[in-house]
Amino acid sequence: MRAPQDYFAADDWQQILTLADSQQPPFLLLKLDAVLAKYHALQQAFPTTALYYALKANPTLQIIDLLNQLGCGFELASVYELRACLQQGVPAQRLCFGNPIKKQAAIAEFYQAGVRLFVSDCVPDLHKIAQVAPKSAVYVRISIESSTASATADWPLDRKFGCPPDEAASLLVLAAQLGLNPIGVSFHVGSQQNHPKAWRLALSQTKRVFEQTKAAGLTLNFINLGGGLPSRYLRPIPDITDFAREIYGALAEFFPEQALNLMLEPGRYLVAEAGVVVTEVALVTKKSGNHNRWVFTDIGVFGGMTESLGEATKYPIWTRYPADVASEDVVLAGPTCDSRDVLYEKYRYRLPVNLQAGDKLYLLSAGAYTAACGCSGYNGFPPLAVYCL
Repeated sequence: MRAPQDYFAADDWQQILTLADSQQPPFLLLKLDAVLAKYHALQQAFPTTALYYALKANPTLQIIDLLNQLGCGFELASVYELRACLQQGVPAQRLCFGNPIKKQAAIAEFYQAGVRLFVSDCVPDLHKIAQVAPKSAVYVRISIESSTASATADWPLDRKFGCPPDEAASLLVLAAQLGLNPIGVSFHVGSQQNHPKAWRLALSQTKRVFEQTKAAGLTLNFINLGGGLPSRYLRPIPDITDFAREIYGALAEFFPEQALNLMLEPGRYLVAEAGVVVTEVALVTKKSGNHNRWVFTDIGVFGGMTESLGEATKYPIWTRYPADVASEDVVLAGPTCDSRDVLYEKYRYRLPVNLQAGDKLYLLSAGAYTAACGCSGYNGFPPLAVYCL
């Protein structure tokens, strides 16, 4: 089990505990210095690649301000994210509309704000872009034609988004015919992708698109490498330099003499390990008819723990009990009146046997897709509060 010292210096962790004692759970604590450190690590590993933060991972305004000051770009999924970035002073030239599913009115608002970079993956969407965002640069998202990437990612993204590579080439040709500026290809190898070689497969398929469009008279020069870079939860992960070595190696192999404009969309990688969710135990009991010990917390699936669905993301959990205290397997569940609000039942966390109502649990590496994904008002529970240090 990972411990706080795996993520934070001793002084920083004490600062986190002090703030945790002054606020009513549940809430998310974010250490902005940890975000900064991750950003610099990514810059060092990918020095020739433009970084566009995937804002959906955590749209906290302080994160927008920090990354904006660093010159980072932002990959956006809605007009609401667009408005947040504009209000924080992010230049439109460092924004892109990275959601293949978008209303025409949303495209128009992005265009009117000065954004000129759009993704697409189908004919109807291209027509909408051409109508209200003329001459904009577009790149087509491909789906990865293999089960390999899906098998090594905690959250595969290969069904809802993207198109086959052969179709992508046709879409880029159509984009040119519609008066748009077709520049290249994007893909996503899956969120929390644990295998560096997944990008190599995606780049081999990207090369097919480049070759097919060149035969049709188009020259592409842009590759969006997507997101997917992992964060530390319970399992070990490769170092960021391992991913960079595989990606740059594949680029050199498949595009040996071509000058490319590269983009990376880090989300989870930048913010997950900077966050700690503090939750209070509401009830500890054994269910009649079985021997399972249930621990109910004041945060659940609807309050920000959506990545516990399917028990895909398993957060390191820390308590203030001594490390050598007696412990036992538990079922973890949330507070709402919904039978789906069970966090972990198949995977059994071991928590202290004398854990009781009122104790706090600290969920580490919880800065991504927690506060950003919580419901507003289900059973009357408010959105997850966020505090930055």
